[in-house]
Amino acid sequence: MCSLFGLIDFKECLSTHTKNKILNTLARECQVRGTDATGIAYNFNDRLRIYKRPLPARKVKIHIPHGVNVVMGHTRMTTQGNAQFNQNNHPFLGHVDGNSFALAHNGVLWNDKELRMEESLPMTSVETDSYAAVQLLEQQKTLDFGSLQAMAEKVEGSFVFTVLDKDNSIWFVVGDNPLCIMFYDGFLIYASTQEILCKTIKKLRLKAPTDILEPKEGEILKIDRAGRISTGAFAPRTSYEHWWRRYSPYYRDYCVDTPVNYDDLFSVAKAFGVSADEVQALLDYGCSGEEIEEMLYDPTLLHEMTGELLYAY
Repeated sequence: MCSLFGLIDFKECLSTHTKNKILNTLARECQVRGTDATGIAYNFNDRLRIYKRPLPARKVKIHIPHGVNVVMGHTRMTTQGNAQFNQNNHPFLGHVDGNSFALAHNGVLWNDKELRMEESLPMTSVETDSYAAVQLLEQQKTLDFGSLQAMAEKVEGSFVFTVLDKDNSIWFVVGDNPLCIMFYDGFLIYASTQEILCKTIKKLRLKAPTDILEPKEGEILKIDRAGRISTGAFAPRTSYEHWWRRYSPYYRDYCVDTPVNYDDLFSVAKAFGVSADEVQALLDYGCSGEEIEEMLYDPTLLHEMTGELLYAY
């Protein structure tokens, strides 16, 4: 569980001080979804800049220079790739057609290792599953609706991707994770949840937004530096497609009542710090794989619930 956040000052109506205040407040509110690392990306003097640190947002001072009007950010909860190695943190740098882009991801990809083999993606020192999306876009050699659609239809897992391009447009590729965009007269702010944005505007004492947009799964949005919105689409994969297509003798032997093809559910749970015993307890209790997947985004509550179940058993 991570959080995306950002700002587009499409009428250039905000002072640099105000933009920095908004971004720092947004980032701190996003800590509820991740405190392992914080990062931002923006274009300045015709060059893409990425600033990220393996620190919670409350310990990071975001300071963008004068003239920057589009900023993409991320707070991270580690699931794969040690956050202390900064290369594993978001946003990630990519290159297409001689130009740079930055990508950030909220969610977990199940098939990044398979993609590296199937798509002959280059070996890299980056350990994070999200980086496979960067490499898929680089392989397409362009950044547009078509390449983003192709990437989104190859990855399996939960996701929302944001991509900042050289022209100061932010692209939103929306899977089954949440995203909320709030519009004001002259600028917009976005984050992974409406709750985060509501807390942010309350602390900033902003008025109610003029419009709220919550894109649906399968949508691709491009919002340019002038606030113009273009749309595309992709065909989402279902959560079960990956889980039910495999066979694992280990988990068949682990418990005869467990479907033999829950291996990826156990693997993903492990990445969230949830043990096989806890997943098994939930399955035995009657929870579906989809319900357990949702619970993984609140590990504290899940641990409490499974603790009670294991105690009862």
